[in-house]
Amino acid sequence: MSRHDPSRPKPPTLHDVAQRAGVSAMTASRALNGKPRVSAETREAVAAAVAELGYVPNTSARMLAGRTVRRIALLHGGATTSAYLGELLLGALDEAPARNVHLTVEQCPDRATMPELVAQIVEAHVAGVILPPPLCDRAELVEGLTAAGIAVVAIAPDRESEALASVSTDDRGAAYEMTRHLIELGHRRIALIEGTSRHRSSTRRRHGYVDALRDHDMVLEQDLIEAGDFSYRSGLIAAERLLGRAERPTAIFACNDDMAAAAVTIAHQMKISVPGELSICGFDDTPLADAIWPRLTTIRQPIKEMSRKAMAILCTRLWPDGQDEASADPEHLRLPFELRRRQSDAVPPIGQ
Repeated sequence: MSRHDPSRPKPPTLHDVAQRAGVSAMTASRALNGKPRVSAETREAVAAAVAELGYVPNTSARMLAGRTVRRIALLHGGATTSAYLGELLLGALDEAPARNVHLTVEQCPDRATMPELVAQIVEAHVAGVILPPPLCDRAELVEGLTAAGIAVVAIAPDRESEALASVSTDDRGAAYEMTRHLIELGHRRIALIEGTSRHRSSTRRRHGYVDALRDHDMVLEQDLIEAGDFSYRSGLIAAERLLGRAERPTAIFACNDDMAAAAVTIAHQMKISVPGELSICGFDDTPLADAIWPRLTTIRQPIKEMSRKAMAILCTRLWPDGQDEASADPEHLRLPFELRRRQSDAVPPIGQ
């Protein structure tokens, strides 16, 4: 009796990725493997397609008889947005060719137990793992991978650990700078759309927002804080609530660009001028920030560079050579953020 269940959706294939990205399967394969002669635009399209479809490469197809293949995995879960995952992929793919490394992508099912996740990664035959948030804050997962002999580098963990290499940026400081920027423009009713509580980065950004209000002698108004989960849809719901109030905010700071873009959409629907009547700012500086109108003022979090550095740290630890040993990256890297001002923020309307 066949075990095939026709009701179960088939996992996406390389051809599905190629079709979504609008390229040939060969080009998609070259982009995923970090091969040369693939444009940055094509790499971005393929990375976006992988993120949207949840494609997991067939690692066994990459084995070469009689030869050891260097293999690193990038893990992601359901809480990782497609834009964030796309930037992580691009960074890792940028570094992989120079290190002679194959990058695989492993999706962690939300309901899987920690032993199941560890077993999944062990079966992928990888030497190291890049762990983005919130997976990097799951101690049992990190301990299980380490016990299995798999090297781990965390991206933006909640706190640095002597036992775990990491690459991060200052979420709290960045949120502080954005909030201070809006205060210095003259805004006094500044709303915050939070991310999911599963991401500690969301908590750090809230703390930065609160710190800036306190340091500028402004009262924290709880009704100006709305919960989101980093998704575009959650941004729509939060913005509708904020802008539907009798006394609405003059500025909205969303904890990522997807939610900020959603707030811009709701403002357009309600015929609220951005930035004439309402300033809206985001966080991350994903390609979306530069693609909407008005172009989004946001915090540039160096996601791509953090992923590239994580790949470099793993390779240096796993396969050191003379050059790596002489210029090895430190175990804990903190990369700078940047406030990128575009077109979505301005002074508040007169009288507000």
